[in-house]
Amino acid sequence: MTISKLATNDFYKLVVILLLLSGQPVYSFNETGTRLTHDWKFLRSDLGGIWEAVRPVKFGDPESVPLWENVELPHCFNATDAVDPDVNYYQGPGWYTNRLNINNPYTDGRTLLHFEGAGQKTDVYIYTTKVGSHVGGYDEWTVDITEAVNSFMKDERLMKQFKNKVPLSIRCDNSRDLEMIPSDLSDFNVYGGLYRYVNLNYVPSLAIKQVHVRTSTDADGKKGIIGIDLSLDNHSMQANAILQIELLDPAGKVFYTAEKQIQPNEEQKNIFSYEIRKPALWSTVSPALYQCRISLHSGKDTHRVTDRFGFRHFEFIEHGPFKLNGKRLLLNGTHRHEDHANVGAALTEQMMLEEMILMKDMGVNFIRLGHYQQSRTILELCDSLGILVWEEIPWCRGGLGGEKYKAMAREMLTNMIAQHYNHPSVIIWGLGNENDWPGDFAEFDKLKIRKFMKELHEFSHQLDPTRKTAIRRCDFCKDIVDVYSPSIWAGWYRGIYNEYKPMSEYHIKNLNHFFHAEWGGDSHAGRHSETPEATTEKIKTGQGVDERAGDASLYGGSTRVSKDGDWSESYICNLFEWHLKEQGKMPDLTGSAFWVFKDFSTPVRPENPVPYMNQKGVVERDNTPKESYYVFQSYWTEKPMAHIYGHNWPVRWGDKDELKEVKVYSNCHEAELYLNGVSLGKRKRNSQDFPAAGLRWNVAFNDGKNQLKVIARKGKTIVTDEIMQTYQTEKWGKPAKLTLSQISRKGETVTVEARLYDENSVLCLDATNFVSFSVAGDGRLIVNTGTTSGSRKVQLYNGRAIIRLNASKGKSIVAVKSEGLPVAFCEVNTMGYH
Repeated sequence: MTISKLATNDFYKLVVILLLLSGQPVYSFNETGTRLTHDWKFLRSDLGGIWEAVRPVKFGDPESVPLWENVELPHCFNATDAVDPDVNYYQGPGWYTNRLNINNPYTDGRTLLHFEGAGQKTDVYIYTTKVGSHVGGYDEWTVDITEAVNSFMKDERLMKQFKNKVPLSIRCDNSRDLEMIPSDLSDFNVYGGLYRYVNLNYVPSLAIKQVHVRTSTDADGKKGIIGIDLSLDNHSMQANAILQIELLDPAGKVFYTAEKQIQPNEEQKNIFSYEIRKPALWSTVSPALYQCRISLHSGKDTHRVTDRFGFRHFEFIEHGPFKLNGKRLLLNGTHRHEDHANVGAALTEQMMLEEMILMKDMGVNFIRLGHYQQSRTILELCDSLGILVWEEIPWCRGGLGGEKYKAMAREMLTNMIAQHYNHPSVIIWGLGNENDWPGDFAEFDKLKIRKFMKELHEFSHQLDPTRKTAIRRCDFCKDIVDVYSPSIWAGWYRGIYNEYKPMSEYHIKNLNHFFHAEWGGDSHAGRHSETPEATTEKIKTGQGVDERAGDASLYGGSTRVSKDGDWSESYICNLFEWHLKEQGKMPDLTGSAFWVFKDFSTPVRPENPVPYMNQKGVVERDNTPKESYYVFQSYWTEKPMAHIYGHNWPVRWGDKDELKEVKVYSNCHEAELYLNGVSLGKRKRNSQDFPAAGLRWNVAFNDGKNQLKVIARKGKTIVTDEIMQTYQTEKWGKPAKLTLSQISRKGETVTVEARLYDENSVLCLDATNFVSFSVAGDGRLIVNTGTTSGSRKVQLYNGRAIIRLNASKGKSIVAVKSEGLPVAFCEVNTMGYH
């Protein structure tokens, strides 16, 4: 496909992909230097002192005691233990060491270490000299290591000993600390490590520290105004410098240049301003991005930086909808945690790109970054892909601490706004989440929380008057912020999903600016139900649909789906679709963001079907889509698609000749379903015809295997989908025995499947027993991924569960056990396999 044939969003996605393939960082604020990804050593424990990280050892391996491991950055302490079913995840200190080649090209230049984020308390050393510290795991920070590096390099003995390299040591610590945010009561892991990139940068003695590009435009985009503020570092105390600026349009063409002499004070306010007629407006459909190139000349040195910006006008109508560039836009949103299988928080740029494109392809135009400042790469991707952003500081649960606690919150708000100021995607600065949740302190004073929330609200507008403030679920502070989201979990923690619309309309009328953040529910990937609504018949309605204390527990209290439901993909698809259907009938709704795009790890849910996982995502922790992904795609996207529900549902069940509902999720106008090659008729799509927007058929399956195929049409475009399902009419009794067998092999990866049968060898298709896998021999189980196919302990999904084995060459015995049942074994033999 040529670029000229690409849709606008596809073009911007292509630009980002090409950037990554070129090896360049996605972000555009460039300095001379390099990213430090290789040659790191890591120790997950503390040391007696810095000397143990750098001491010369005359006998034996210098790294033998204690034992260090070789790692690459980004790296997280908790890449696997966060979802280990048998342990608490590690919270404590860890050390990293590296050896730096220093070659600063600037005369009297400065050598800097720039951290894009590190968790949670960090100390930095050059040889034995401590050069900097930072508290907080999510904002960016920089350490000037110039003096320490120069001092070390002057010592010829040390330089010879370290082979002309400078020893760098970093101590990270994610120990529990009540006077830090976020609280350990939060429903996510407070990770440790250098889980974002670390950069070695060189700058002149007079350098640009930060650029703020202020833009404004009216709703119709007739003119745009640009203002530029700078902050500088002047270590040379120079009295004069020359500043040059170039502004480039979205096509990369320079349309404005200027030059002026300045006196380089630290803050340079409104250093340039310019008015542009009819700027290209940034939108979710056409995310037009301009560039600002600034050069600072002092003596023989020049420092150059580039940053991107955009023009857009947004408005939250009082008791009404959201408008972008003068037109109503329903915010179709989700949430994101910095979390991924096998790496924890240590996502590479490529991983982030894959996740965000998956999100955009589902139709997302809005994202709440929960519950902390996220990687600069994510913000750049939101700019490029056209995704509006609510970003927030991690004042999350626990209450309110003392002055140290509040100072940290102020600093993180300051840094978040300063560091992400230029992103046109950002429209909301979040000040907190669930601040009505006590527990960390003996005192829980609502008036003090209100006072501090008001302070943060005013401080945010002082730092950035152009954007809104928001919080979610703290009713006694709802009148303070610009945008408020109450707790509405209809059909999950309280009530039934049919109660969603009246509760939302109530809040629209009673809040100046209502936005619905967090709704949805958990689903165990691969689990399906023939009767997904059975639990809702037992639930009392009219009792409210907010989440209350104890509702997330799997024990006690009144009947609720979160505790008593089947956690099937079947139910959650219905819940999601009902919300989407109703949102289409609410003209005053600003929008919503369901919780959450991807399953993520959490220390407070050890008894979930995948232990220590919040399973509310529409994709699994490794980005594998669940069936609900396609529900959203069918409502939110324009590109023709069709998906038969049940791709990961191999066996359906019921009586012989019983009619079973088959659903197709599609945005096409018409679809035709075939069973074993025979047409079952055509259906017209109607978004208000629940479920599946009318694209559903009652089907009489044959015993055994059945092929389903759909052909859907949108204009002249035809899309198809097909699946194979087995239909079981045998009835099962009490679970009696497990089996374990090898079902596939790809290279050195072997997949084995556990199944649970009754005493008559009938598969128990509604079994939800926990099973645990183990292995002996040459193979290694692929576990601790936080997915249904990558957990050593997991609940069955429809009487089955799979696990994968890195078998290499040799022989292994895999075992599976479940309480009260005999252990089952499977021999995996790859001897002679090539």
